[in-house]
Amino acid sequence: MRFALNDRTVETDNPPGMPALDFLRRDRGLTGVKYACREGDCGSCAVLVGRRLADRVHYQVVTSCLLPLGALAGRHVVTVEGLNRRRLNPIQQAFVDRGASQCGFCTPGFIVSLAGHLLETERWDVHDAVEAVAGNICRCTGYASIVRSIDQMLVSLSQRVDPLEPRIDALVRESILPDYFLQVADLLPDPEPLEPGRPAPPQIIVSGGTDLYVQRPHDLEDGPVFIVPGPAAAAIWRDGDAVYLAATATAEDMKRSEVLAGTVGGIDRAMELMGSLPIRNRATIAGNLVNASPIGDMTITLLALGAEVGLFNGSGHRVVPLDEFFLGYKNLDLRPAELVEWVRFIPPGEGAKFNFEKVSKRTHLDIASVNSAISVKLTGGRLTGVRISAGGVAPIPMKLAQTMAVLEGKEPSADTARAAAETARSEISPISDVRGSAEYKRLLLGQLVLAHFQVLFEIGADQFAKART
Repeated sequence: MRFALNDRTVETDNPPGMPALDFLRRDRGLTGVKYACREGDCGSCAVLVGRRLADRVHYQVVTSCLLPLGALAGRHVVTVEGLNRRRLNPIQQAFVDRGASQCGFCTPGFIVSLAGHLLETERWDVHDAVEAVAGNICRCTGYASIVRSIDQMLVSLSQRVDPLEPRIDALVRESILPDYFLQVADLLPDPEPLEPGRPAPPQIIVSGGTDLYVQRPHDLEDGPVFIVPGPAAAAIWRDGDAVYLAATATAEDMKRSEVLAGTVGGIDRAMELMGSLPIRNRATIAGNLVNASPIGDMTITLLALGAEVGLFNGSGHRVVPLDEFFLGYKNLDLRPAELVEWVRFIPPGEGAKFNFEKVSKRTHLDIASVNSAISVKLTGGRLTGVRISAGGVAPIPMKLAQTMAVLEGKEPSADTARAAAETARSEISPISDVRGSAEYKRLLLGQLVLAHFQVLFEIGADQFAKART
């Protein structure tokens, strides 16, 4: 396997399931990539992965602790060492000027994430840049100095660089990137052709790997793996009346999709709440579904859209409604040799409203205690085509059928919302666990149902209070 690593092309025969973090530190001595959480949570092992698309190389920031080495064939991998110059680059200098680095352990990850943001952003915006480092944790600074350093860097950059000019050329000129980036296309080896065939036992199927590498790291590092390649064409597309999402479409694909934005408003916010950018860049739809977590954010979103799952076993296809795909806890309607090929749904149409809500210990980057999504239309002042889902309240992701029946045909009022919340609380079967007691989860789901109405129909707290009395 060959790929570009910083300013040179490298070759390795290490196992494809080996975490890229281990290869970079152990085999290549690149210690700017840090060992820390090994769960994709802290960002200290962040690297950039570049892929040749159309006219240039496009980069994504990912956590190398959850990145299979085999996914790097034909790509450009950039560590903080690959960003260093004889003098500090402007990102690093801003961190020094504003005291944004104290113990320094997390700093390389911040520098890499910000470089990735500058490579791909369409505008110089502090909020966007801070969002780009949401997957990087610092235990020393309290983040205020980091935000000030980002602001300093962007103010300086915005005065000298037009966001529309060729980005790599501009960043090399401003000494943010080393000169070798100008010839990076020459470093990239031609992608090796994928071997035909399908995974077979005992191979472990790896798509994004963001959950598997947390659950089964040693099995993946040492055992046989089958790494599913990303989509060769568009990850999300419209075909007739339906919207299709490739099995390997990522959460970030969903967040940025113009197709989804044009058919289901609010998907971008749902995906932003799912996780940080490095996780969204790797986490796939198929992985989220077949992981069969009762609180998968992508699953709950797609349930509220009435999605179907397309399955393929190598010779024949089968389509299963998503609300029938989950048979029990971690038990799926997935037959031997079947793989998820795509997910599709029929857009709810003009005037439809969508909302996603989630309660977790952190607003971002955390697994939900309870989450919920709703899709609904307002026809003649009444609710129609209602679909509402909930996670964390049963052994499987739930379609709230009884709650849907209560809402269908009703006016969107505080009384209607409260009736729906009571029904939702009664039709679930939560358990007490580390994320909360069963009673607490019932309370949460009721509050999320009210939140849907507050967001979609601007029903205020005072109206809910009157409805209670």
